[in-house]
Amino acid sequence: MENLKNVAPMEDFNWEAYENGETTTAVSHEDQEKAYDGTLNKVGDHEVVDGTVIAMNKREVVVNIGYKSDGIIPMSEFRYNPDLKVGDTVEVYIENQEDKKGQLVLSHRKARASRSWERVNAALENQEIIKGYIKCRTKGGMIVDVFGIEAFLPGSQIDVKPIRDYDVFVGKTMEFKVVKINQEFKNVVVSHKALIEAELEQQKKEIISKLEKGQVLEGTVKNITSYGVFIDLGGVDGLIHITDLSWGRVSDPHEVVELDQKLNVVILDFDDEKKRIALGLKQLTPHPWDALDPNLKVGDHVKGKVVVMADYGAFIEIAPGVEGLIHVSEMSWSQHLRSAQDFMKVGDEVEAVVLTLDREERKMSLGIKQLKPDPWETIEEKYPVGSKHTAKVRNFTNFGVFVECEEGVDGLIHISDLSWTKKVKHPSEFTQIGADIEVIVLEIDKENRRLSLGHKQLEENPWDVFETVFTVGSVHEGTIIEMLEKGAVVALPYGVEGFATPKHLVKEDGTQAQLEEKLPFKVLEFNKEAKRIILSHSRVFEDAAKAEERAERKAAKKSNSKKEEVPSIQNQAASTTLGDISALAALKEQMEAEQKK
Repeated sequence: MENLKNVAPMEDFNWEAYENGETTTAVSHEDQEKAYDGTLNKVGDHEVVDGTVIAMNKREVVVNIGYKSDGIIPMSEFRYNPDLKVGDTVEVYIENQEDKKGQLVLSHRKARASRSWERVNAALENQEIIKGYIKCRTKGGMIVDVFGIEAFLPGSQIDVKPIRDYDVFVGKTMEFKVVKINQEFKNVVVSHKALIEAELEQQKKEIISKLEKGQVLEGTVKNITSYGVFIDLGGVDGLIHITDLSWGRVSDPHEVVELDQKLNVVILDFDDEKKRIALGLKQLTPHPWDALDPNLKVGDHVKGKVVVMADYGAFIEIAPGVEGLIHVSEMSWSQHLRSAQDFMKVGDEVEAVVLTLDREERKMSLGIKQLKPDPWETIEEKYPVGSKHTAKVRNFTNFGVFVECEEGVDGLIHISDLSWTKKVKHPSEFTQIGADIEVIVLEIDKENRRLSLGHKQLEENPWDVFETVFTVGSVHEGTIIEMLEKGAVVALPYGVEGFATPKHLVKEDGTQAQLEEKLPFKVLEFNKEAKRIILSHSRVFEDAAKAEERAERKAAKKSNSKKEEVPSIQNQAASTTLGDISALAALKEQMEAEQKK
């Protein structure tokens, strides 16, 4: 006990550690700290160092930089790299060695940004392939996160084919090449297209070297235009013209194909440099003409739809890719020149008769007028000579009027057959186009499909009556209606006109008869066939004087001889119109009655 009383207590003895079983001294504890610190990296705030990913989840990444504690970095800073995994080396920026909780604070984003400009320039210089994260869309392209720098990706540099939906690329990590840097404004332009162009160029050369006419290749619809479809054959573009899409008529290529559609095409042609490649789609299917009913023959009836109209006719599709032409001349028995649009329009369903069929040339002509009987086959039955009909005026010529009795039956009324009495200089004086006119059939020309018609023949020829009225020597009152160089035209009763030469227009007092003067005229000549009456006013008083002289001589010789009677003047009023037909008829009846008596 005494010995124990003499032992002085140790001031620095760690009783707490002794109780816990620790037997180290202060000296050895410091040594241990020094030894432990020697195993750790010496780091300082605001430095960039490399670390190792030791753990990760959806929100955080744990990084070991060899320091006494590990750092935690948000996963959002690694979204550009979806392939990040445990064990990967990443660069980090030390923001703080210890925060309030003693936690090491690291940033991957700041580490990338601190070195990004140098790395971007190096990537451009070395043509290095780098990874970037597409953050969002912008005008004309996309914004890409490259080494923490916002770079611009033009829409034309995303892919070799046109991009129709930019939004599908947002949030994707892709490989790029730096193609342009503006050092002054710190702008960076990247391209994904540049990565695949080299590969495509090689692929393109390989495809072009193997191109042959008739070769069938698979392609993708790249673009659709009004005139055709562009097909991507794997870096090489070819064109399917709209006429080579289908054996049938195609008004819009969208009816046959759609964008990004994969289909087989056949090579039809290409130029020497193989830059222009003509492709075909319809050629991969049998021609519809080959599948046409082998029993179809001339004279058969077919049904189809009008697909194309022209002035000269209409194309009828009787089966997809099989068309026939109905010429306008085969649409109606009428010979009038008309347009095909007068008979049908695009989209109409029509029935037709096969007129010609050439399977080798793949041509067919059709007709619709053949569905109705040809009116000229039975023309003598419906339009016999002497029959009366109502026709429509179609056209004028100097020599007559063309009329249509019905569709396909035309006729001509000669100008001389329009009126018995009126001298018609042009048909327009007598009728008008589109008007109805009564006609009588005079002659049938079946070979030329033309009827000779008359209008005046519907009435009795008044010249038969005139022949008994205007006898040679008879005197009638007339009016001068026209003065000509060779004489005057005189209007007689019943609408008849006569002619008097200048020497026969001398009046009894020696003066010349004037226009519109009403005088008695003697008939010198009556020609029924030529419808000509030659008159004389002078002969009226000359013959009267001669007759009086003869009468006096006879009276002297024979007192009981009768005086020669002077023909009485007919005082009927002259007319310049068609004439009083009723009065003429009454005159004729009176004369016939006298003959019977």
